[in-house]
Amino acid sequence: MKIKSLSISGLLTLEMHALNNEGAEGNTMMTRMVDIVDASGQKHTVNAISGDMFKHIQTGHLIEEALESGLPLCAGCKTFDANRICGDESFVKNPEFKKETLDSAILSAALKKCVVDDLQGILITSEIGKKRSIARKSCVEFGWVVGTPGKVSTESYFHAKYVPEGRGKGSESSENLGQNIFHRPASSGQYAVVVGIDLFRVSRNDITLEIVGGEKEVEHRQAALIRSVMSAFVKPTGAHRNTQSPHIVDFQGVVSTSTSSLPAPAVSALNAEYLEQIRRLKSVLNQMQPETIEVREFQSLSGFAETIAFILGPAVARAQA
Repeated sequence: MKIKSLSISGLLTLEMHALNNEGAEGNTMMTRMVDIVDASGQKHTVNAISGDMFKHIQTGHLIEEALESGLPLCAGCKTFDANRICGDESFVKNPEFKKETLDSAILSAALKKCVVDDLQGILITSEIGKKRSIARKSCVEFGWVVGTPGKVSTESYFHAKYVPEGRGKGSESSENLGQNIFHRPASSGQYAVVVGIDLFRVSRNDITLEIVGGEKEVEHRQAALIRSVMSAFVKPTGAHRNTQSPHIVDFQGVVSTSTSSLPAPAVSALNAEYLEQIRRLKSVLNQMQPETIEVREFQSLSGFAETIAFILGPAVARAQA
């Protein structure tokens, strides 16, 4: 893929969701709130979904992409094990790994063995010949999905567990028996989204800076990564989706790409002028390295998917040839 980096800046409208919570106090679940400061220096407390949650969502979609398209997965990632390749005994106890085996050689083997460890990052801390601590930085970065001040609301709603034999006494133990009442939050509003993808780092060994694998394999992985990021916004899985599946009302913003060492520009939609800022960044960066930055705006979720499909078109064709 000629594109070296890709960024997404946008405003996502979600209604009645509970994708990210901090825990419970008594019978009340607490949603995640963060403090932000606007351009005038005024502080706001708003609902937010952590980048960890959205990356977890995207990783799930990436695993499905890998299973469907035949990309390699380690034993840990096949079962969505948080330990990833460190939970794969065939890798950790590989007899070819000796005490004198270089960390770079082990990292290359990990990249070949598993697309998730390649794209999502990993810290290998297992006993592989000797005690190891080998870091692999993620190729995709998610910022917090932050509510826009004045355009997001969180309410708490009363619920009761249905008991068919009548309104019996609530549970006094940890067994969760009887008719219990609880309060669950739901948030609605417009959320600022920032995502960055370093496509030039896909299958690149962080120690030797050499690409592991052939060109078609690399392009196949790059396409899977981009599709999984798109899928995370088409279907954002997370907490309480069984009864509080979020209403995705709108998604508008910008997908920017770069074919040079200059990064694809991104500006948070918390800035009301983010679209104009990105347009101006494109102009300035293209003056430095002509015709390397492209900016494609979208006005809906379907428009976002169409933009991603347009970007993927040539890469998918080459990978399948």
